[in-house]
Amino acid sequence: MTKETRGRILRIAILVGVIGFSVLLFLLRDKIQNLEALGYPGIFLISLFSSATIVLPIPGVAFTGAMGMLFNPFWIAMFAGLGSAIGEFSGYLAGLSGQKVVENAQWASRIEGWMKKYGEVIILVLAFIPNPLFDMAGISAGILKMPVWRFFLWTLIGKILKQMVFAYGGASLGRWFSI
Repeated sequence: MTKETRGRILRIAILVGVIGFSVLLFLLRDKIQNLEALGYPGIFLISLFSSATIVLPIPGVAFTGAMGMLFNPFWIAMFAGLGSAIGEFSGYLAGLSGQKVVENAQWASRIEGWMKKYGEVIILVLAFIPNPLFDMAGISAGILKMPVWRFFLWTLIGKILKQMVFAYGGASLGRWFSI
C-alpha cells in the first residue's frame, strides 16, 4: 500500500468518524442535557458536545444562559467557551480529511478565497455569532490547513465572547425573575 493510499484511507476514516460522531451526539442530545447537573464541568462537556456536531445543531448556548442564572456567569462563559472551541475541531478535522472531496466544488473556491484573505476575522465573527455557518468556516480552515493554533485561538476568543453574552444574559434574566 502506497503512502498516498494510506493517507487517503486515513482522511476518509477521519471524515466518516466525524460525521458518525455528529450523528451519535445528535441522537443522544437528550442525555447530554443531563450533564448540566455537574456544574462547571457539565457546561464544559455540554458545550464541547454541542459544538462537536457538524451541521446537526444541539443548542449549547441555551444551557449557557440557563447555567448563567445559577452559577457565576464569568466562569460559565470560560468553561462553555473552552468546551465549544475544542468541540469545533470536528469541523476543522472534517476539512483537513475531506479536502480532496470538496477541492473542485465551486463554493469551495469562493470560501477558500475569503478564508485566505480574512481567515482570522471570519473565524472570530462566525464563532461569536450563533449560527450553523461556523462549521463551513472550520471545514474551510481545515481544507486550507490553517495552523491549528490560529484556528483555535480565534475560535476560542469568539466562543468565549458569545458565551459571555448568553451567560450574563441568563444571569440578568435570573435576577429579573428573582431566580
